[in-house]
Amino acid sequence: MPARPAVPTLRRRRKDADRRFGIRLFGSAAAAAVTAVLFGLLLVLVESGWHPLRRLDAGAARWLNRTALDHPAWTGTLRFFSDVVWDPVTLRAAVAVLTLWLLYRRAWRLAAWSAVTAVAGGLIGLLAKVVVERARPSLPDPVAHAPGYSFPSGHAMAATTSFAVLLLVLLPMVRRGLRPLCWAVAVVSVLGVGFTRVALGVHWFSDVVGGWMLGLAVVALTGWSFEAWRADAGLGRTEVAEGLEPELSGEDPEEPHASQR
Repeated sequence: MPARPAVPTLRRRRKDADRRFGIRLFGSAAAAAVTAVLFGLLLVLVESGWHPLRRLDAGAARWLNRTALDHPAWTGTLRFFSDVVWDPVTLRAAVAVLTLWLLYRRAWRLAAWSAVTAVAGGLIGLLAKVVVERARPSLPDPVAHAPGYSFPSGHAMAATTSFAVLLLVLLPMVRRGLRPLCWAVAVVSVLGVGFTRVALGVHWFSDVVGGWMLGLAVVALTGWSFEAWRADAGLGRTEVAEGLEPELSGEDPEEPHASQR
């Protein structure tokens, strides 16, 4: 049998891995911020010259606004989901509770990933709004109002990052047969958030798409940092369908199994 590495060697390897993890984690957040700014600037250029996108945005806003005016009960349901169930404050509170639970479980790096992903997503979305300064839709008979700039949709971006965090963290705790249902709930929720924001007339269609894309960019970059840490620490890489940290269902999260040492 191969000799196991000495304890000091393992500790030194873990310490070096933690240091590189921190550098990669915050480096990824910075890269995602740059991506957000560049994407926002690109959208301004596209918005000012690409008429098909402008026609799509205006047509979707007018059609959904007419539908909302004709169905006030339906509109009330959309407002409930948009302002309560899928509100960014609600979703970020859920991520905050999850992060505290991870700290309780001593899953320190996963807790850091969860917190940085959520915070980076919010700050990047705010930065993109300030850079682009896109006005919200102005409709003759609006059914809802929202403050601030329009691009990207903060609701869409918060939903993307929050549901990704919840899903990728909690999947190891869910039975395999129920995991497709969890994925379906997350995807439907993210798409539903985008639909409600356009239907209520507070965002253009392209705002929602921009929020989805930037949210995915943040999750992909910070997720890459976490996977790189696992590789450095000798934990091995995981499949997305298994969650970021399969060991979370055991007693010692982030500790390599005997076969991985």
